[in-house]
Amino acid sequence: MTENTPSDAEVRRAIQPVICYPVETLPQPDMALCAQARAELRKTDEVLVPPRDASTFTVPAGHFFRISSVEGAQVGDLNLWNAKDLSEKFYSGKTRALHGTHITTGQQMWSSFPHLRPMATITRDTLDWYGIDAFGGSVHDVIGTRCDPYTHHLLKGGQYHHCCHSNLTRALAAHLDVPLAEVEPHVHDVLNVFMCTGFTRDTGQYFMKASPVRPGDYLEFFAEIDLLGALSACPGGDCSAEHSSDVARCYPLLVEVFAPELDVLKARADNHVNGYDRTHGL
Repeated sequence: MTENTPSDAEVRRAIQPVICYPVETLPQPDMALCAQARAELRKTDEVLVPPRDASTFTVPAGHFFRISSVEGAQVGDLNLWNAKDLSEKFYSGKTRALHGTHITTGQQMWSSFPHLRPMATITRDTLDWYGIDAFGGSVHDVIGTRCDPYTHHLLKGGQYHHCCHSNLTRALAAHLDVPLAEVEPHVHDVLNVFMCTGFTRDTGQYFMKASPVRPGDYLEFFAEIDLLGALSACPGGDCSAEHSSDVARCYPLLVEVFAPELDVLKARADNHVNGYDRTHGL
């Protein structure tokens, strides 16, 4: 109790919540078609992301890509852009508002305004068994922003250059062959692949715990548009103790790109921008 506590405090707290964005009318991806296409896939590319670093990759619309644990428990920070227009990028906040704090099979990664369309659909998640644990933790979150050198400096001081933000910035700059300062504004909030996170019940703070990922586990996506991706193998390893660390045991992550044999997926990949007319009432 505080001096500001009203007499009807418990009544106010007991009001039932309302879902902000009911998704019953949200267009649903054809998961049966994706499953049919997954039966015959031909690998067209692969990239091994080094520990404590990041790499880029491209995925044509209508193809699949898979992020795999290959040597040990390791989490990754994923950025996605429209390969033809970097101003269209993954919008973690709206993805979170539509699907929840963590995403899995059948859910989608949505792009930024004014596009707001699916960029990628999760087609397979070998950690879907984890669910929500007793602490409120789950995997593949869209609540953490990415470890970064600016917050690191505020909290610990020093100049740490292998935070996921810096890793992604370096990788994008190298891919485009442009200066770091030019690409850094394009680096954005991530999908934390394999990371196990939640919010504490008492203080509401963002927490992490040891990822349940093991070698052989993977998260697979269908590319709804032409994608440029960047993945950072987080310097926190499995994030069981800390991120932005030179002492955590870290491992590489594997990105593989696959072409389906089914031509019908090409029509699905013709994914138009959002239908709002952008007049904003004027």
